[in-house]
Amino acid sequence: MKRVEILSQRRLVDAFFKLDEAELRHERTDGSMSAPMRRLNLERGNGVAALVYHPQRARLIFVRQFRYPTYLHSGPGWLVELPAGMVDRDEDPADTMRREISEETGYRLRDLKRIAQFYLSPGGSSEQIYLYYAEIDPDHPRGTGGGLAEEQEDIELVELSLSEAWRMLDAGEFADAKTIIALQWMRARRS
Repeated sequence: MKRVEILSQRRLVDAFFKLDEAELRHERTDGSMSAPMRRLNLERGNGVAALVYHPQRARLIFVRQFRYPTYLHSGPGWLVELPAGMVDRDEDPADTMRREISEETGYRLRDLKRIAQFYLSPGGSSEQIYLYYAEIDPDHPRGTGGGLAEEQEDIELVELSLSEAWRMLDAGEFADAKTIIALQWMRARRS
């Protein structure tokens, strides 16, 4: 590991999202230390997401919900994406994923397999995503799902066959990176 010297740090925003500023220097490829530089970090914690599969119906379970930042940038506003959520402090990501799938879709899981762990935007955010593949448990009746009212969630379920999901993936109809990564992972294992 190369050396990093933190010269100063301060929190600029302390709300749902936290924004930290640091002045630092780091070891360069030639072994010298860089000049002092200013860097920002968006701190929002880590997230989970899962590609949910219903094996008896051979269908993938997605959610559709409003995403304000996409609306701001002339995007669709409502995205079809994986069930996902934020990991609570001291909570195991797999437990978070089971809870989020239940809250958003109403399904209980039979199987949960970790696919990957990655940074969404490492140049500006510390958030890591724990990505899973999940199979629902058909022996348990589906609950209500739809998200939590106290979190102002309004979540619609979207069920797609594999061929429908592949067509949408190829047509660029998914705008969420986690969803694209998970679908590519699944298609690579099915081919």
